[in-house]
Amino acid sequence: MRPGGLRDDSGQTILIYVVVVAGLLFAAFAYFAFAQAAMARNGAQSAADAAALAAAQSVRDEMADGFTSSLQQKGDWAAWLQGDETVPGTGNAAAAQLAGENNSSLDGITPTTINGYPAFQASITTRFTVGKSILPVTSGRHAKAHAVAMIEPRCSVTPSDDSKKAIEFDCDGGQHWSIDPKKLDDIELPEAKDLFAVHLAE
Repeated sequence: MRPGGLRDDSGQTILIYVVVVAGLLFAAFAYFAFAQAAMARNGAQSAADAAALAAAQSVRDEMADGFTSSLQQKGDWAAWLQGDETVPGTGNAAAAQLAGENNSSLDGITPTTINGYPAFQASITTRFTVGKSILPVTSGRHAKAHAVAMIEPRCSVTPSDDSKKAIEFDCDGGQHWSIDPKKLDDIELPEAKDLFAVHLAE
């Protein structure tokens, strides 16, 4: 104690200051750790979205090929346009490539349907980790995510009973198509993106 019975509180003040600063530093590092984890989750979700879209786009190309083949073979072209015909592919190779380009590995593609239309769920695991932090629960972990993309027809069909007539149908964007199956080599056929839309499922 100081002369006159006054107590010296400087030691206590320093201790309180140290505790407060330590608490603030811990809170800052903890916030940074959670921010790291959030960034990893965002990266994982972006990779899953890209993989799912790539899978659906690959299958969409196959469906467009099926439509063209049905014209050549006088098959049920309307069923292809309406998304009623299926193809064996799942777009796995395309999905794996896009996952890799996003520094992730594809765990698998699961075919499904949404509103009766083909859809594909991509599951991925990041190749990068959250990173070292003061929170052991987050450091060293790989983020996982999944996304679903679907294929939706863009055209409306009014089939004709007269097989000799040109095939006609209308697509989104005001596109009207009139195709003579006997002159397929002489005309421009619609592309896959004209016939089917691909987007992430909500």
